[in-house]
Amino acid sequence: MRRTIIVGNWKMNNTIAESVELATAIAEKVGAAKPECEVGIAPTFPALHEVGKVIEWSGVKLAAQNCHYEDDGAFTGEVSARMLAAAGCSYVILGHSERRQLFGETSDIVNRKVKKALAEGLRVILCVGETLDERERGVTGEIVTAQVVEGLAEVADISNLVIAYEPVWAIGTGRTATKEQAQEVHASIRSTIEGLYGEQAARHLRIQYGGSVKPSNAAELFGMPDIDGGLIGGASLKVEDFMAIIEAAG
Repeated sequence: MRRTIIVGNWKMNNTIAESVELATAIAEKVGAAKPECEVGIAPTFPALHEVGKVIEWSGVKLAAQNCHYEDDGAFTGEVSARMLAAAGCSYVILGHSERRQLFGETSDIVNRKVKKALAEGLRVILCVGETLDERERGVTGEIVTAQVVEGLAEVADISNLVIAYEPVWAIGTGRTATKEQAQEVHASIRSTIEGLYGEQAARHLRIQYGGSVKPSNAAELFGMPDIDGGLIGGASLKVEDFMAIIEAAG
């Protein structure tokens, strides 16, 4: 049985003090509610250490939003996977569409990051998804499959992997894939994983949905057989909305 996972991606929002305040409120509510699903939050790099200290007792996992594929060196502005592990991170989000589109990350770069993060003992949330143009051209399956295959090249063990399907056209736009559209792509991803790693690995892999998930649509999305939770953007910045989504996940 796959355990549903809900992770809040705070993106470039909140100072350290604001992050600690929000994380404290979430930790208190999650600690009291003891949801069956796994919960994580991904603040900005400067806030990681302080946020980690206030959520540790609650079971809420600390996640980072990105990492570099080298251990150290002359890479101004970058943070390595081993630094994230030392800061107390359990998860790292890699391949997010904003990284691919705004910062030019290719699937090869994402793959190098995935391998490094896994080697450092981090759990990876690998993001995949198509643009509106790609969906309208009917190539969603091809695009998502390629991102999965290329992102996991030379990765032998996916036991510490989560995949997040995030249709680019639904991120931060208020538009959401219907539960049927999301389920179709999630099922396709699971089929791709089965072809790469076998039926057992595919059955155990958790696949999140991300793309304007909110309290009003969370339950119907999470009710689909291949959707194992959500990677939550804007709604994770509001305690009540995030907790309502967690409650919808069980």
